[in-house]
Amino acid sequence: MTLPLIIDKDFKKIDFTKTELQKAEYDNCSFIDCNFSETYLATITFTDCEFVSCNLSNAKVKNTTFKDAIFTECKLLGISFNESNPFLMSFTFNQSNLNFSSFNKCNLNNTTFNNCQLENIDFSDTNLSQAKFLDCNLNYSTFKNSNLDKADFRTSYNFYINPEINSLKRTKFSKEGALNLLKSYNLDIE
Repeated sequence: MTLPLIIDKDFKKIDFTKTELQKAEYDNCSFIDCNFSETYLATITFTDCEFVSCNLSNAKVKNTTFKDAIFTECKLLGISFNESNPFLMSFTFNQSNLNFSSFNKCNLNNTTFNNCQLENIDFSDTNLSQAKFLDCNLNYSTFKNSNLDKADFRTSYNFYINPEINSLKRTKFSKEGALNLLKSYNLDIE
């Protein structure tokens, strides 16, 4: 079944919990101040789409395609991005709250997280090579068997990364942040 193609359309202040979003391929569309909370976005494709001030908390994204999707000032709580379509998956997140979401086993190389709340996120088995974590709170987020090569954590905080179970080639840390790499050794550093 071929989905309809919707191009260059703006959707403003729509509550998709009351009006269902059409199953389609959205290309270069903008969603501004829309509510997708707990909606089913399964099998929908978003290519070069921008979401601004939207609430997507607990949205169901099984087999949803996100290609070059930009989220700015959005609530994205509890989303299982690991269930979305992995093909060509790419994001940029700006000033957004992604707490309690999962990116387990996702390919997020070159992804930018700019000034985001990233608490209790599952980044296990995730490719985050060359990702940028700019001014992000990573409290209680899990990094296990993650590829963090050339990632940038210099301005982020509250992260715990065990260097023995993650790849950290040329990963960037501030001097203070680098001390978080020693937490697994239970050292007393003064």
